[in-house]
Amino acid sequence: MPQIDVNQLSQAKANVALTEELLTKAIEKANSDPTLAEEAIKQASNEISNALTAVTQVQKSAQAQSQSIVTE
Repeated sequence: MPQIDVNQLSQAKANVALTEELLTKAIEKANSDPTLAEEAIKQASNEISNALTAVTQVQKSAQAQSQSIVTE
């Protein structure tokens, strides 16, 4: 059975939580401070990318482990 890197998944979860906060900030500031809202959206986009990268790494690692078990 493949080992799952819980630390990377926890990091992805933290990235998603931060994304939610940033998007909430962007929504709140959309009318009063569009520049700040735009910056929050950019940061949220980066956090989504980081989360996706972490999840993809975990997925690839698990798949590689599964394949090595099958070929043994």
